[in-house]
Amino acid sequence: MMASGQLSREEALACSGYRHACHVMLYSDTKTQLFGKIPIRHIVLMQMRYDGLLGFPGGLVNPSKETLEAGLTRELLEEVGVAVPVSEEDLVASRYAPAPFVFSSSSSSPYRLITHFYVKKMEEEQIREVERAAVSTATDHGLEVLGMVRVPLYTTKSKGGLGSFLTHSFIGNSRSQLVDSVLRLNMVSAEELHRALTHSLKTYSHTAGDLRAALALTEAQRKPR
Repeated sequence: MMASGQLSREEALACSGYRHACHVMLYSDTKTQLFGKIPIRHIVLMQMRYDGLLGFPGGLVNPSKETLEAGLTRELLEEVGVAVPVSEEDLVASRYAPAPFVFSSSSSSPYRLITHFYVKKMEEEQIREVERAAVSTATDHGLEVLGMVRVPLYTTKSKGGLGSFLTHSFIGNSRSQLVDSVLRLNMVSAEELHRALTHSLKTYSHTAGDLRAALALTEAQRKPR
């Protein structure tokens, strides 16, 4: 077994009593600019899930019936409307899910899970095709997937962008997968990411205060009159 609980693909497939989930980060380079002056540099796709959490497209795969990559391509067809081919070379990491037991959205029965994370680079027009298909032909749009979103890898003068995006709620270890990937691929420098995360922590503290105020409002409304 590799460091930090990471498994090789072969070790992961040899584990008995586990289910497998495959997800992928689709991205491309771009020369477009925000407001005509802020370089966007890269398009990275994530999605808003049915449970209100951000994550990468993908889902459960049964290795006894299909390869991990074939299962992931099948899930992509359902979620983004395009059967994007994914290969073993796109696999970045296989590891145990963060929690010992993961509950299915459709069942209360617990199961142990191994996650497989892929990263695939595409042409910008291919990414745009995925975005178009996600809202027009994907069978899961509006159901399991509420919409595709682009990750803002820039920071505006008001400190909006990546720092604000990272304050959202992510499923499982999707946030760390995103952070690790943009660093490894040199999409964002370590210094830029450090500043963004520092801003995220400050924003999170403010957001927590807003949530407590909203909770207090609902508590007041619940009191018998």
